[in-house]
Amino acid sequence: MAETAAPEDTEARLEEHRKELTGYCYRMLGSAFEAEDAVQETMIRAWRSLERFEGRSSLRSWLYRIATNVCLDALNAGNRRARPVDLTEAVPVARAQLTSRPEATWLEPVPDGRVLPQVSDPAETALARESVRLAFVAALQHLPAKQRAVLILREVLAWKASEVAELLDTSVASVNSALQRARATLAAHAPARTQTADPLDAGQRDLLDRYVAAFEAYDMAALTALLHEDATLSMPPYDLCLRGHDDIVGWMLGVGSVCRGSRLIPTVANGTPAFAHYHPDPQGGFSPWALMVIEITDGRVSGITSFLDVQRWFPLFGLPERLDPPEA
Repeated sequence: MAETAAPEDTEARLEEHRKELTGYCYRMLGSAFEAEDAVQETMIRAWRSLERFEGRSSLRSWLYRIATNVCLDALNAGNRRARPVDLTEAVPVARAQLTSRPEATWLEPVPDGRVLPQVSDPAETALARESVRLAFVAALQHLPAKQRAVLILREVLAWKASEVAELLDTSVASVNSALQRARATLAAHAPARTQTADPLDAGQRDLLDRYVAAFEAYDMAALTALLHEDATLSMPPYDLCLRGHDDIVGWMLGVGSVCRGSRLIPTVANGTPAFAHYHPDPQGGFSPWALMVIEITDGRVSGITSFLDVQRWFPLFGLPERLDPPEA
């Protein structure tokens, strides 16, 4: 008679899969917090059903089946998260307004360490980073929920069609058909090709160093030289979208001039470079202002997304609550 695993052993086996499941649920749901909730619900369901797990599939496959069902339940309402550039047309800076939308509207950033397991294969690591980029996850949101699951399982996680069919209780032909339709939809909403980070190459490091220097000095001429001509600036939870040198600089010299004297601290989000943006605090030092995710294309900055809900993002990314003033 087989021995029953001790509760602590079973819990440890389940926890081994938490990070990769969080990455899967994040790609499905587009929210770091909803993904963590979905994985927690997956673990609870798994623990409660452990006696019925007969070992016909691996523990990992079984957990993915549960996580998929949790995500499909969450997506039944038909909500999809997006970026400002996906929801609104870029407007000239003269007509720009800060109109807030509910939190559930927006695609959320996520720390790499929450969703990207350590793997030894460089190609696998690169694919994993590519698949959590904001632009890619935003494109996934255009897919119906089951097509989304099929595409992620087949093309990101490299599952076989037969494995996906078993997970979804459907046929291989149905899986292949769903994948074909998902590819066609994704092609119609093709995510922009931007460079991932970690490790940064020499050109990326130089570009980001120059970006920090220009932003902290509030040198608009230097900043403009680093931007693509059609670079975008957005600031969730506002649906503002600005495009191009002139409008971005116009905003930063107008309403955005409150950012003069800011500090940027490097971090990584969604497989790409990011900065914790701190404003000068009238009481001294610097206080959190935004999590700034940077997209790089062909050696220039092509997108700046500043997520302003710092009470959510800074703790999630383990960022300091404030910065001390520089020593004299």
